[in-house]
Amino acid sequence: MRAVLIVNPSATSTTPAGRDLLAHALESRVKLNVVHTDHRGHAIEIAQAAARGGVDVVIVHGGDGTVNEVVNGILDERGPGNTGPAVGVVPGGSANVFARALGISPDPIEATNQLVDLLGDYRRHQTWRRIGLMDCQDRWGVFTAGMGVDGDVVAAVEAQRAKGRKVTASRYIRVAIREMLANARRDPQLTLHLPGQEPVSGVHFAFVSNSSPWTYANTRPVWTNPDTTFETGLGVFATTSMNVWANLGLVRRMLSRKPRIEAKHLIRDDDLAWLKLTSDTPVACQIDGDYLGLREQMEFTSVPNALGVVAPPPRAS
Repeated sequence: MRAVLIVNPSATSTTPAGRDLLAHALESRVKLNVVHTDHRGHAIEIAQAAARGGVDVVIVHGGDGTVNEVVNGILDERGPGNTGPAVGVVPGGSANVFARALGISPDPIEATNQLVDLLGDYRRHQTWRRIGLMDCQDRWGVFTAGMGVDGDVVAAVEAQRAKGRKVTASRYIRVAIREMLANARRDPQLTLHLPGQEPVSGVHFAFVSNSSPWTYANTRPVWTNPDTTFETGLGVFATTSMNVWANLGLVRRMLSRKPRIEAKHLIRDDDLAWLKLTSDTPVACQIDGDYLGLREQMEFTSVPNALGVVAPPPRAS
């Protein structure tokens, strides 16, 4: 079995020692080539080359942004549903939402052991787990996207990262509070379009999910659409009010260990085949924690079984 290990040396929790341990462990299972990324978009190029070269597995040691690049590189080269490399992940970022949603340990050493065992399972069964993805028109989304305050938060965090500041859960929370308060003074700009329903205007922000949880605050999961998984359609979580007290109550529910995500100002739906967000003025957007800039429209389509992954079977609901 041929594999490429893509390491993002700039990711929050990657280290040379961890990389070497991972590479040594993988060499017991696969014929391995290790490549380091050195610029934005580099993982896309490496994944495209791996797909063209008939590599069996592309393993990512980095954060969610690197995972998104790898997925886009593979699917740009081969197309969804076609035979191409499976994707494995050993977490190396700050949140590692994709890996955790797949059932991969957030601890790199434990995740390495999981990965080695799963590669051994493939040798016996010759089949990968397959998951659905989001077709976001000009790129693929793996686990989340958003318009409005979500995009503003990602843009602000990226600006701080560009200044050399370390990205942590506490920094995200501080930035999110600041951007929520700033958005509370603005008029709603979004209109939400759902299958078989009248468009809903007056939306302040919207999160689109392809899995659950939506993100993590250190070890605590943050929920928006608990019933949305890689095996279902998409979930949407959108609000029609920026009232501080109402949204604080919503945040408490999102952090609950047994989440019941309900509120009068909340529009929430699951298992959607598609949805669209429009705005009369450009609004901040993000996909998988990557800032896209300002847009007036985004459309999302659920594509089942789009990608093979080196991961445990989905948990029974």
